[in-house]
Amino acid sequence: MNIPTPEQEADQIWRTLRDIAFFEKHNYQLSLPKNELIDDLKQKSRANRLSQNDYESLKKFVKTRAYKKSDYLMGYEKIEQVVPLLNKMVTSIGQSRKNWDFKEYDVYQVNLTLYGPGGSYDPDNGSILIFTTLDGRFKQYDNPVNTLIHEIVHIGMENSIMAEYKVPHPLKERIVDTFVWLSFGELLPDYRIQNMGDKRIDDHLKERKDLEDLAEIVKAFTGQ
Repeated sequence: MNIPTPEQEADQIWRTLRDIAFFEKHNYQLSLPKNELIDDLKQKSRANRLSQNDYESLKKFVKTRAYKKSDYLMGYEKIEQVVPLLNKMVTSIGQSRKNWDFKEYDVYQVNLTLYGPGGSYDPDNGSILIFTTLDGRFKQYDNPVNTLIHEIVHIGMENSIMAEYKVPHPLKERIVDTFVWLSFGELLPDYRIQNMGDKRIDDHLKERKDLEDLAEIVKAFTGQ
């Protein structure tokens, strides 16, 4: 698990700002520093006018005014507490994917941030970025294990299903949520399926055994 450096947090804020139009289109609730510079950079991003000078200004702002390592400690400690449950769920995923390839990593790198959306993932290196607050809270859920397993499932099916069958973002989220809910609902009583994507997919994913043929179900549903 990784507490970010000031430079890493500046990069996270920068990525969020560059993609502000995408996040706003899909109604993501973003966390960003409350500052006139950030407001200006958001406007520039919407107009596609961000520059290298803006990036340098952001890095200086984060390093001198917006970063303290101690701000991450409560979130770090809460995640440490759920690692055994997370490992248990990851180990059991193999039982749900007999007929398709779920990409697994021996180690998943969990990176904390105070900014951006609730979580993101990189399927190419098995890393997860998870938002926390100064008092150790997380977006959408009190328990970070909900977000962590969501991102791990994203990583596992990104290449073999989502990219392969050109699944649009909202439907991708619904499929991942449904997979987690069907697989681990008993362990994660607070987990919720987001109100995103084509709800007709629900008719094809009703029971845990349906997940065995997830690739074929998604292929047929998307018409690929």
